[in-house]
Amino acid sequence: MNDVLRRYKTLDYPLPSTNLAWRMHEAGVENFGKTGEPDVLPLRRPNRDEVLVRVDAIGICFSDVKLITQGPAHPRITGRDLAKEPVIPGHEVSLTVVEAGDDYKSSYKPGDRFIVQADVYYKGVNLAYGYALEGGMQQYGIVGEPVLAGDEGSYLIPVKPETGYAEAALVEPWTCVVAAYRIQPRKTWKPGGAVLIVQTERGEYCFDPELWSAGLPQKIVLSGVDAAVASAIEAALRSEADITKLPLVDLNSLSSAVQEHAGGRGFDDIVVLGTPDPSLAEALAAVLAKNGVMAILAEEPIGKPVKIDIGRVHYDYIDIIGSRSHRVADAYSKSRTSELTPGGAAWFIGAAGPMGQMHVQRAVRLKNGPCKILCTDVDDSRLDYLRSGVDSTARERGIEIKYVNPTRTVPDELDKIVAELTSGRGFDDIVVMAPVAAIIEDAVRYLAEGGLLNIFAGVPRGTIATMDISSTYLKGNRFVGSSGSRPQDMVDTLALTEAGELPVVNSLAAIGGIDAVAEGVRAVKEARFPGKIVIFPHIRLPLTALTDLNKVAPNVFAKLKDGKFWTKEAEEELLRSRLEL
Repeated sequence: MNDVLRRYKTLDYPLPSTNLAWRMHEAGVENFGKTGEPDVLPLRRPNRDEVLVRVDAIGICFSDVKLITQGPAHPRITGRDLAKEPVIPGHEVSLTVVEAGDDYKSSYKPGDRFIVQADVYYKGVNLAYGYALEGGMQQYGIVGEPVLAGDEGSYLIPVKPETGYAEAALVEPWTCVVAAYRIQPRKTWKPGGAVLIVQTERGEYCFDPELWSAGLPQKIVLSGVDAAVASAIEAALRSEADITKLPLVDLNSLSSAVQEHAGGRGFDDIVVLGTPDPSLAEALAAVLAKNGVMAILAEEPIGKPVKIDIGRVHYDYIDIIGSRSHRVADAYSKSRTSELTPGGAAWFIGAAGPMGQMHVQRAVRLKNGPCKILCTDVDDSRLDYLRSGVDSTARERGIEIKYVNPTRTVPDELDKIVAELTSGRGFDDIVVMAPVAAIIEDAVRYLAEGGLLNIFAGVPRGTIATMDISSTYLKGNRFVGSSGSRPQDMVDTLALTEAGELPVVNSLAAIGGIDAVAEGVRAVKEARFPGKIVIFPHIRLPLTALTDLNKVAPNVFAKLKDGKFWTKEAEEELLRSRLEL
């Protein structure tokens, strides 16, 4: 290690008096920064309850693009006056502690390295890092009490000294991928929640104590439930819950029922006994609370596909499940997790984008993962890039993998490919990275018995898809979504990364220095690169694809793997030759 890199790693250099920071002064990617340059700010030293950190690497996420595009209209900074209180975006960070305030000197030593769990909760309030809290698109930053002493403890996750800076920064997006496969279905009614039971067909229905084994709901509303079923419910609960009986709800009475019996926030559990009318199914799904579950027990399909807010599936974790049996607990107990089916068939839609590549890379390296994989994307060059990064691993593991651009297939060709790959049974898992309602709608028909559709793409709330939800009870299908991650997810992902089990740097496609941040944001918006962009804030380098480094930094290019994949050796060569202390 030469002198400049050693000094950088050991903080053996005088701190500058200024800090270059990219701030949002108004909405719009075209307005990011000030006249296309970062702001020059005084370098602030920490107060007693703060820590000064150096930003060693920062990944640019499409979430950053959405924040910068929407400005004060973004839900995480709604109404913020950016002219008076600019935002510093960026949450995919690798940080080094420079100086701790008096309250934290014993906990955070100069040279300690961390990444950040960005979804911060402080005194019950969500204050995301890189949104409400200043983020990493700067050279140095201040981390305060919300991050250091949040509701879940410290949101700083320790990093080993030998871990690469880009490698550490890329753990955050990879954590979102890992978390997408940790969605656990609720197996019981929500303890203390509100339950709505709607009966549309006569019959004998069984309500086992298994449904409330985690705790009784606070309120149960029976709508259109006949006397025999009502008596069975009352007998099973032994009068231990507050039960209200109503006529069969219609579209007009449903909203008043939500206000009166579910506190206006929606029902935590909705149980439908019999096949619902399409309009009733739509209305019931719309009044599920966040994390709510709708269970349909029926044997006949709904008359037509119904309109579902798939943005709520993604962000509010609403869950639609079902069973052909008349035992309500069956719908809950048979609901599967979101992990890929061992030995199954998986389809990744939008597989060659930055996040899609992470999903596929994880799948081909997963112990007991799928044995058949279909990767589709509308960009041939991206598909080629994906193939070069995963094909050999897939083949070594005996995985049959195909790469298809659906826009280049003739009618029915994709159906034939699916039928051949899955032996006609469909996919056990379909993961959608494309935020397009029509794509999500169409994917449902390719699910196998017991198959799961994972809506990973960040489709906004209010995005309506017309879906055949009959498959939830006729075929045991499940639709799930995920957004972000929790601290333990990040701890686990970092551990897998540092153990060499997750190749996070294989998703890196372009790099740049502090001057390249705005261009990097535009590049993400335009989907210019097949993988992630990482900025090194303490060097000067135009935004450059790894494959083009031979033109501007041949010494760094020489350290890449196969001329396209990032390595720790390339990173060290970059810093040796570009750092100015």
